[in-house]
Amino acid sequence: MAKREFGQYCGLARAVEIVGERWALLIIRDLLVGPRRYTDLRNGLPKIPTNILSARLKEMEAAGVVQRRVLPRPDGSVVYELTDYGRDLEEAVMHLSRWGARSLGEPRPGEIVTPASMVLAMRNTFRPEAAAGLAARYEVRMGETVFHMRVADGALNAGEGPLPDADLVIETGMAIKAVMAGEITPAEAVATGAVRIEGDPALLERFAEVFAI
Repeated sequence: MAKREFGQYCGLARAVEIVGERWALLIIRDLLVGPRRYTDLRNGLPKIPTNILSARLKEMEAAGVVQRRVLPRPDGSVVYELTDYGRDLEEAVMHLSRWGARSLGEPRPGEIVTPASMVLAMRNTFRPEAAAGLAARYEVRMGETVFHMRVADGALNAGEGPLPDADLVIETGMAIKAVMAGEITPAEAVATGAVRIEGDPALLERFAEVFAI
């Protein structure tokens, strides 16, 4: 697959040559959440052709953005992870994600929500100043997409999957975006059934303050 070159001695041009090809930034998004096996990347990007995934990984390995690592036994799997150079993309990816979120609107037909995309969304909308003094563990279920957040006095740890010791479990759909954007109050969301909770309702109020669009 021919690599795109712009013929310009420019930092932006070089960056786009490295990570501007289709799917590259979404692969980086998922790797920002944590190391992934090839099958994990494939499952997280179900519409990516396998030849494109392989090509993007090879290109970014060659550029020093991604590296492979063998996990210790008994697992022994090969995982892809970002290098230090690759992790330097986090701030740019976060800014680009915030910019793109302004044009999201309603989901298009066939569009899905993945745990990795929601973990980054939580990191992106987290307001440390609003979380001062808060210690809470959240699990969010959006159909098959499940992710969690641990908030401890202005610090956030967000990850994929369930959280067995969650203080509040939130079951919802895209209504979570309306709550985070202040379009409906947490109380209204619960009253209409757009959001279902298990735990202290006051923690949903804090959620809307701490994770705000």
